[in-house]
Amino acid sequence: MDMAFDAQDEVSDEALLVLYGNGDGAAARALTLRMTPRALGFAMRMLGDMAEAEDVAQEAMLRLWRVAPEWRQGEAKVTTWLFRVVANLCTDRLRKARGVALDAVPEPEDDAPGAEARLLAASRARALDEALLTLPERQRQAVVLRHIEGLANPEIAEVLEISVEAVESLTARGKRALAAVLAERREELGYTDG
Repeated sequence: MDMAFDAQDEVSDEALLVLYGNGDGAAARALTLRMTPRALGFAMRMLGDMAEAEDVAQEAMLRLWRVAPEWRQGEAKVTTWLFRVVANLCTDRLRKARGVALDAVPEPEDDAPGAEARLLAASRARALDEALLTLPERQRQAVVLRHIEGLANPEIAEVLEISVEAVESLTARGKRALAAVLAERREELGYTDG
């Protein structure tokens, strides 16, 4: 029996996955609406290419649906599992593309309206995405998962299969590297000391 659509917001990711594994189509739709944007955002920040990110997010969600019938609630968080899959898929694609120069990757088009504040926000987001692409892969993964996706250090450690201390080190080094890259663009991006 499918659950009521308005009741899905109060159900955990893990419970939705178990429900889907038991044949509940509404649970699958709810989990897709919840998880796909996060998987896509993480993949986009890792790869810098929307088409590649869409492929990764789709593949990650397909893998999630394949494990649903065997999912044992309480053993792992769905988000942790999904981010690990996305990270691995991105790593595979980045390894295949190592021969491609970073400058050869096309920048995403900016479709934002002409309002100055929106343009500035888009410039800042683009600058952050460009700066993230300069980080070593593991630092970028840790920084994105911590500061953009909002995962806690223990969750990131589980996703990346490293210690919490290694996560802390990666995020600290990544933040310092980002600050150094973005420091030159403070005025351009509308950050002033006054």
